[in-house]
Amino acid sequence: MFSFILLTLPLLGVVVTASLQIVPGASITTTNAPHQHMQAHGGGLILVDGVYYLHGENKLDGSAFQSINCYSSTNLVEWKFENKVLSVGGSGDLGTGRVVERPHVIFNEGTGKFVMWMHIDSSNYGEAKAGVATSDTVCGTYNYIGSSQPLGFQSRDMNLYKDTDGTGYLLTEDRKNGLRIDKLSSDYLKVESATYLWPNPAAFEAAALIKQGDTYFMFASKESGWTPNDNLYCSSKSLKGPWSSWEKFAPSGTHTFESQTAAVVQIGGVVMYMGDRWVEKNLMRTTYVWLPLTISGTTATLHNEVNWILDVKAGTWTTGPSEASIDSGATGNTVSGGAKAVSCSGCSGSQAVGYIGGSPGGKLTIPNVPSSVDTNTTIRIHYTNADKTQRYATVSVNGVAYIVAFIPSVDDSTPATAAVTVVLKKGNNVVEFSAYNGGWGPNIDRIMVPSS
Repeated sequence: MFSFILLTLPLLGVVVTASLQIVPGASITTTNAPHQHMQAHGGGLILVDGVYYLHGENKLDGSAFQSINCYSSTNLVEWKFENKVLSVGGSGDLGTGRVVERPHVIFNEGTGKFVMWMHIDSSNYGEAKAGVATSDTVCGTYNYIGSSQPLGFQSRDMNLYKDTDGTGYLLTEDRKNGLRIDKLSSDYLKVESATYLWPNPAAFEAAALIKQGDTYFMFASKESGWTPNDNLYCSSKSLKGPWSSWEKFAPSGTHTFESQTAAVVQIGGVVMYMGDRWVEKNLMRTTYVWLPLTISGTTATLHNEVNWILDVKAGTWTTGPSEASIDSGATGNTVSGGAKAVSCSGCSGSQAVGYIGGSPGGKLTIPNVPSSVDTNTTIRIHYTNADKTQRYATVSVNGVAYIVAFIPSVDDSTPATAAVTVVLKKGNNVVEFSAYNGGWGPNIDRIMVPSS
């Protein structure tokens, strides 16, 4: 009988914990019910009493407003669902069929309130307004105050910035006039004055701002709908400018590693880029591309990582460990209860193991998964799921079970990646894929396990 893990596991004896990995573009199954792939798109990060909180858009059922969710983490790898801080209700800004996007939160020391700003719009994006809400606690239910066009200008993709002196700023896209920095009132509830405008035809959106030393860096996406592009940045010694010319910070043609800027945050000495890999035809499939950003002088550079380790306490990062790749069809593995090999042209060996779960109780058992140490670590699972909704599976490691959500892949021949944090023991480990609540799991291609 399995014991399901709903929270971070306690350490078992002497356990190496420095191998928790951020996996850009992988799905993230959150702890606490309902164990969905994390729905916090277009959002921002805030640190409160040693815990990081992420607010973002719920896209489980398309583009219309469903809720603004809040999640918590101490390591930025394992995430716990906390609350729907704003939900659909009534016929106003937060009603059925409305657009509520890009929620960002900052704390106001003067009022003791957490203040959220967000893009508010009609289903045809004809209103272009900014909404504001407040809460006494970071993940509490927010009191929605209302919306407006700040200073009489359109407001679409937005972000917030809190300067080192406590002054708050709204970063917002005015489609007609350009990308704006606007100063907020002392309570952060109103836009007080214009600070800077990048006029059209620059046509930027999805802005994020960070300060390093005495230099401000502005990051933004060009306007290309849900399709990613080569995002850009510029720098200045003052928010009022002059700003440098816009330049690419990721390699040209990578489309910012197929993502769009959501936020840029400081974690100790690490600057982390946070982007969304939008999937327009099924937005709940959207994943998160979080990568370390190198800033040297006035130059910002983003490199891709398959996986990487962020030491939150030390404020440092390293590349991920080397991995052992174990195919689902490897010698020594067993399939039972109706599970069987299926064709998959993009999978290792051109096949995967399918029919996991269901009423036959299909199982895949991989009995020889090596680890050189006792460790709490992140493994990557390559799989396919051609449905339009998530599939779930129980992934057990040495008899301890984890619930994993597998978002849809492109098709049954193009593997996607799911990340899950597990406890491995030194030596050989047994990993088993089986049903969760009697449902069908995904087709499993292979697993990648840190080899040291």
